Amino acid sequence: MFRKVLIANRGEIAVRIIRACRELGVRCVAVYSTADRNSLHAQIADEAVCIGPAATKDSYLNMNAVIQAAINTGAEAIHPGFGFLSENAEFARLCEKNNIVFIGPSYKSIEMLGDKANAKQTMAAAGVPVIPGSDGAVKSLEEAKEIAEKAGYPVLVKASAGGGGRGIRRVDKPEDLEAQIIAAQQEAKNFFGDDSVYIEKFLINPHHVEIQIIADTYGNCIYLGERDCSMQRRNQKVLEECPSPIVNEELRKKMGKAAVTAAKQSGYCNAGTIEFLVDENRDFYFMEMNTRIQVEHPITEEVTGFDLVKAQISIASGEKLSVKQEDIKLTGHAIECRINAENPELDFRPSPGTIRSLYTPGGPGIRIDSAVYQGYTITPYYDSMISKLIAHGANRDEAIIKMKWALSEFIVEGVDTNIDFQLELIKRPEFIEGNYDNGYLGRYMEARRKK
Repeated sequence: MFRKVLIANRGEIAVRIIRACRELGVRCVAVYSTADRNSLHAQIADEAVCIGPAATKDSYLNMNAVIQAAINTGAEAIHPGFGFLSENAEFARLCEKNNIVFIGPSYKSIEMLGDKANAKQTMAAAGVPVIPGSDGAVKSLEEAKEIAEKAGYPVLVKASAGGGGRGIRRVDKPEDLEAQIIAAQQEAKNFFGDDSVYIEKFLINPHHVEIQIIADTYGNCIYLGERDCSMQRRNQKVLEECPSPIVNEELRKKMGKAAVTAAKQSGYCNAGTIEFLVDENRDFYFMEMNTRIQVEHPITEEVTGFDLVKAQISIASGEKLSVKQEDIKLTGHAIECRINAENPELDFRPSPGTIRSLYTPGGPGIRIDSAVYQGYTITPYYDSMISKLIAHGANRDEAIIKMKWALSEFIVEGVDTNIDFQLELIKRPEFIEGNYDNGYLGRYMEARRKK
């Protein structure tokens, strides 16, 4: 096991990794920007290093600064969390070059699977169903037109290096294709430094269901059930649940086996998530793979009892997976609500500011993953997440009930939040019945605005 790990991230995921390190007896180093000088992760780590000013390009995305911090503090490994450098193949390669272990897949796997166009080709070669569209990044407008026509409109133009809903454009008719490709390329270039895009068929109102896998360096790979992430606003997840209300045991096994087969054939190691779209016939299609830990990983941990972050660190240190597929049992149901500093009544405008008063719920089955505290200032430089609120019950009905009262007890003063909006959502009959899809929240928001 490592003696010291550097965490190349901030916020609640940095705190989560620090706690996992503590349980493993590993010392941890936090990095922070000047805007995060008073952040929780910088305060509770064994060591903390300032790596630059507030702008992400000068701090959390500054590969050389992060590597140098690891070298100066004697860290043997770096955990990238999610976002920032977590799916950056060049950073993983730089870690290897400096004899630092990257806690995640190899840079070759990130190149193969982190690029969404390449990932689609890899999955198709492994026999995993893929959405009709281009085999890789489109090279010209003429090629894009031909592929879109063959797949059938509507189609999506998607950034090959995208994530977080960035670089995605829906195209309903041929005359709009060129403009949307240009828009997607510009956004992709700005956010990912890569303007390549690919085309895929737009499935109308499917479910977004993802399979969590974890693999070691000895060829062992398992799946840990699925998460339903269909409650989305502009391709951004709002709340997630595990297991999915539309997945039965037969479908779970089919999707899980497909995910494991693909991971093994691509030589994947560490934690990863394979995201599928499931249509009304319960047919599933590969959408993309996230070669990192996910924001919503806690709900999988709650229903499986398996600590994904500790497993990531252990596997990276050379240990074998501690469990086999037959050991994984789904117990109960878990829901995660993302609590953000934003105003739903003003088109979810971010609400930076200082938290004057804070009360978080507790009790059996309630988990809070957070990095805020009373007096903490939410800056405008980074995402607006305050906390991840997780409710775990013996079944879905109980999890919903627990989440309702947990949201009702959650108090944040000083900034606007989406707490009341989340409470509104889980009280909706469509959610209670599990009768929602990727397009539900968009339709609901449109109807809500018209009232």
